[in-house]
Amino acid sequence: MSLADRLGLRRLRAGRSLSRAARWLRHSLRPPLWRWLSQRTPKGLFTRSLIIIIAPMVLLQAVVASVFMERHWATVTQRLSTAVVQDIAAVIDVIETFPEDGDYSQITRIARDKLDLNILVLPPEPLPAPAPSPFFNILDSVLSEEITRQIARPFWIDTVGDSRLVEIRIQLENHMLRIFANRNSAYASNTHIFIVWMVGTSLVLILIAVLFLRNQIRPIQQLAAAAEGFGRGQPLPADFRLRGASEVRKAALAFIQMRDRIERQMEQRTQMLNGVSHDLRTVLTRFRLQLAFFADSEDRRELEQDVDDMQRMLEGYLAFAKGEAGEDVGSLDLEAVFARLESEAKLKGRDFSSVIYGESTIVVRPDGFTRAIGNLVSNALRYGNRVEVTARHDDRWLTINVEDDGPGIAANDREEAFRPFVRLDTARNMDDGGTGLGLAIARDIARSHGGDILLADSALGGLRAMIRIPA
Repeated sequence: MSLADRLGLRRLRAGRSLSRAARWLRHSLRPPLWRWLSQRTPKGLFTRSLIIIIAPMVLLQAVVASVFMERHWATVTQRLSTAVVQDIAAVIDVIETFPEDGDYSQITRIARDKLDLNILVLPPEPLPAPAPSPFFNILDSVLSEEITRQIARPFWIDTVGDSRLVEIRIQLENHMLRIFANRNSAYASNTHIFIVWMVGTSLVLILIAVLFLRNQIRPIQQLAAAAEGFGRGQPLPADFRLRGASEVRKAALAFIQMRDRIERQMEQRTQMLNGVSHDLRTVLTRFRLQLAFFADSEDRRELEQDVDDMQRMLEGYLAFAKGEAGEDVGSLDLEAVFARLESEAKLKGRDFSSVIYGESTIVVRPDGFTRAIGNLVSNALRYGNRVEVTARHDDRWLTINVEDDGPGIAANDREEAFRPFVRLDTARNMDDGGTGLGLAIARDIARSHGGDILLADSALGGLRAMIRIPA
């Protein structure tokens, strides 16, 4: 590597380090409340859109309800309670001004017929114990305040309960006045109609918003599913078509055009590689035929070995460059794959064991995925005496761990081992004397399924290779 290349590589690494440090610093400087909200807020577009619609609506209703309670409900209740207390004060004034009505029958009649008050004039007696003040009852506070202001006598009221009457007891000089007033006369009791209309209208608007948003977001979800399926090698869904808003239609059209261009390029590359493979194999076959006419000697055997190496290198390169992009997606039984690998391990005299958690049948490119697993297991069998394979298949992910008790790969060299045509001198390589394409091919297959391959230390003492793809 030249000095310029080394300086460029150092600058690239320094830039990446600065970028990671800037992201960490930006994350650490966020307020704790903002981080807490970002971790707990919904991530889906549908849920976030609903929140954008519902949150202002709820805030507006809260403000309207608060203003209504302050300006209307409290004011109307205040005026009604003031009028009722004025009527009670008038009754008390009449009782004290005209004591000649001994049984107070006329006053009782006038209060019942003209003032809508049922009164009883009783002998003097102590007032009952004060009832517990309700937590939220505007009538209790307003009525008590008006009686104190207008009548200024000892009193007891009972406004709690579902009764349509409000009981008031006022202690006079020689009597106990007991009044029963209609709750509606002192309290704005029809306020719930406004609340019911407001909440009902909001629910209707929310229902309309949910239905509208679902129709608008469904094309985006289908576009995301189609893009994810394309990354995993699946065909375009049969029901996929341009729909939704104009921006979503443009994005879907751009995706379809991009998919067509990529498929055409892959087809052209496959055709070109097939032609190159045919031409190179023809040349190698001609070499073999010419070597067959040579006398048996050490030079001939070395040339034949060179031709074999060229053949193997050619096959490895073409396999890496071509990949498995042309293969259709199908079902693959992991139990059958592991059974074949176990037979291979027995032939090599190695200890092999496999465990499958979950469904053993998966939907992948069968030949390509079998090759990726086979490469990793063959590598483990080559460098270790004991190999354990564990597969976990749940609703979202398929994870396959291949572990061995071999020498392993140093942590600093693991990412380097995935680079094409790179062979590690002090570590393992899947190609004995090959071109160093084994791990690169395996990772390429895993990534074509939307997953990846990671290397780590094994509990057996060697290397653990983990394939993880979406289920």
